[in-house]
Amino acid sequence: MNLRITKLLGILTLSFSTLAQQELSATQAVFLALENNFQIQISERQLTVSEMNNAWGEAGLFPVVTLNVAQNNTIQDNTNNPFTFTPGIILTQSINPSLGLDWNIFSGFQVRMSKQRLEQLEEQSANNVVTLIEATIQDVLKAYYTVQLQQERLSLFSSVMALSRRRMQYYELKEKYSTSSSLELLQFKNQYLTDSTNYRMQAISLDNAVRNLHLLMNNPDENVTYVLTDDLNVLLSELDRARAMEEMVANNANLKNQYIALELQKTNTSFRRSFLYPTLSFQAGVQPGWSHIREIKNDSFDAQTSALSYYGNFNLRYTLFNNWKNKRAVEVSKIQEEIAGLNIDQMKETLSTTLDNLFDLYQARQDLLNISQENMIYAEKAFELAEKRFALGTLNSVDLSSFQNSYQNTLMQHLENLFNRLDTYLEIYKLTGKISLEYQQTN
Repeated sequence: MNLRITKLLGILTLSFSTLAQQELSATQAVFLALENNFQIQISERQLTVSEMNNAWGEAGLFPVVTLNVAQNNTIQDNTNNPFTFTPGIILTQSINPSLGLDWNIFSGFQVRMSKQRLEQLEEQSANNVVTLIEATIQDVLKAYYTVQLQQERLSLFSSVMALSRRRMQYYELKEKYSTSSSLELLQFKNQYLTDSTNYRMQAISLDNAVRNLHLLMNNPDENVTYVLTDDLNVLLSELDRARAMEEMVANNANLKNQYIALELQKTNTSFRRSFLYPTLSFQAGVQPGWSHIREIKNDSFDAQTSALSYYGNFNLRYTLFNNWKNKRAVEVSKIQEEIAGLNIDQMKETLSTTLDNLFDLYQARQDLLNISQENMIYAEKAFELAEKRFALGTLNSVDLSSFQNSYQNTLMQHLENLFNRLDTYLEIYKLTGKISLEYQQTN
């Protein structure tokens, strides 16, 4: 009975352990981060606000209609006033509602400029969302493959540590039966302790990389353990420098923001110019009124009145002179337009130079990867030959450790080259604006 319970508990434990682990691809990690990222959620709500504000009513196209109701109470003492028709203390109570309309018919095209500005602000908010999405995608992909890099390094250190342990145990047996010197045993013990230290430090690096990935994904379930499925050796598509330059000019989010800033400044210039024109407004309304008048001390005087009035007024206003303030504002806005244009030219030059540097760096890292790939084959063969010679007694333990360290460093360098190539590739993809477009198409 106890044996059956133990087996059942083992099965349940295995089931819960399986449920707690989930496979996670790089694409899934990106979508999870995009869904949970707080900054993206904030920027999306800001975009919603911009969309709601982008309306003709917000720009001032439609008239304003107001309703006002006033209730007035007045006491007038006429006891010492011989020239009044209502002697005594008079109480006047009145109700005066009014319905008014105020319409700005023409204000130098300010309404049209305001609407155009609202459209540009909405476009700017949408582009800010894209900028955050691009940064999040790049950060998550780098964090994802950093975990894979640290995992590969940990596996390498684990293999090396296991090999050192077997040698140490083997030479402990040899020394026990006095067939080896204590110097060789000390050498292998020292190597094993060094490899154990490297393994432990690498395990800490892996834990930190995993925490960073979880932080970027903003995963609320801390009990879930993800099994990353995409390998570090990713098959990357070919890159074309000329095409990348064209895509950068067309899709780069930061450059788009500069163009939007220029359009906003042009709109501001037109808005400032509108103050040079006259303004025409129209006010209309209706004002009914009811009053009750009576003498407070006696009821000898008691009267009620009512009135109804309508009005419709046009108001034409033109500023003849205000120390050339409006004209200066237009000139200043034109200069700011030129500054915005220069910022675009400067950013184009900076982005073009950065893209050229990234392409050169990518090619260099691709070459280094090819070299390390070939070097890894030779280092592995050299280490295998060194182990055979050591087994035959023609190679000492110091030289064997040297071959082992060389092989280990070659593998480590190959992993670093894989990650560095991928890192540069992601930088190019982000600079050309394709990193967000690709995930939008995938979604």
